[in-house]
Amino acid sequence: MSKWLSNFRRKNLSDEGFLRNIGRFEGWVSKLLAIAMVMVIIVVIIDLGITLTGKLVNGDANDFLGSTLLDIFGLFLSVLIALEIMENITAYLKKHVVQVELVIVTSLTAVARKIIILDLKEVTGVSLIGLSVAILALSISYLIVRSVHS
Repeated sequence: MSKWLSNFRRKNLSDEGFLRNIGRFEGWVSKLLAIAMVMVIIVVIIDLGITLTGKLVNGDANDFLGSTLLDIFGLFLSVLIALEIMENITAYLKKHVVQVELVIVTSLTAVARKIIILDLKEVTGVSLIGLSVAILALSISYLIVRSVHS
């Protein structure tokens, strides 16, 4: 028993063994996140299909060009954002590195989605300033990261 315990400590509690176990844990968490993201993408696509067919069949033509169209655009962009997040996860699984450029692009897409579906009647000026600052900061970050990688 003492020999087994000594062997276990050497394999799993040494620096190399510990880091190997942490790497395995990160891999499993990434795989679980990827599976969860696939489920989210499927649900959003189903929601998009139900919304689109429901609005086309039962919808009012005048309303379709208003809020309905913005809802549909929001769902489309939600699918794209989910796909970009999935790409982030798969890139991490392949390279074990978070790709900053991809994260920034995903963030820009999310902010663009927010702006597209924004109801200007219900938004304060401070919120608009905050969104514009976020876009500016993300754009500058993207340019910096892009110039470093070029």
